[in-house]
Amino acid sequence: MSANQPHDLSIKLLVIGDSGVGKSCLLLRYIDDTFTSQFTSTIGIDFKVRTLEVDDKKIKCQIWDTAGQDRFRTITNVYYRDAQGILIVYDVTDSKSFEGLRYWIKNIEENAPDNVQKVLVGNKADLLDRRCVTKEEGSQFAEEHKLEFYEASAKDNFGVSEAFLDLIKQVKDRIITESVPVLNTGSGGAPHVRLHEQQNQQHHHVREESITKKPLKHQEKNCC
Repeated sequence: MSANQPHDLSIKLLVIGDSGVGKSCLLLRYIDDTFTSQFTSTIGIDFKVRTLEVDDKKIKCQIWDTAGQDRFRTITNVYYRDAQGILIVYDVTDSKSFEGLRYWIKNIEENAPDNVQKVLVGNKADLLDRRCVTKEEGSQFAEEHKLEFYEASAKDNFGVSEAFLDLIKQVKDRIITESVPVLNTGSGGAPHVRLHEQQNQQHHHVREESITKKPLKHQEKNCC
């Protein structure tokens, strides 16, 4: 599938959360179905593009991976304005990242559109012996803020596709229901991969996807 071929919807998603929670690893797992424990920490902002078919709609997703470090937060705030969906990530082995969720919710309320869709993800759920945030705590926070909630592991590849697909479907349904103008973005030549996703025991076939990455400087950092 060429990036220039027509699509039914084009949407913009953000992945946010404290530094080191595994945002880039989740995105890498979802886009490329790969994982590395020595991932490079995003500086500023980066993005990838994936085109997939969900419920007979061809959807082009521009997914922005934001830096969690304090010094980049003013820069990344700009990208909230056109976001239609936001994946909020914390690390179940890091109570500080869970406490930081209130900052990210406040940031969304101050910078993102009122009707933006949101999904909460507790990453690194495979690290059972290091867990310090229970699933019940995550679920309660999600309920308080009216968020869909998933625990996931980019390393062991569970919960990742489900969380992204839930967010994409929420945005799709809202756009169709409200006839909200969608973001149209171009994409240059890029490698293609073919993946298949499964959610609620229904197969959603993902055709050839265009992946575009904005070149940025990175710093070495462990990621799970």
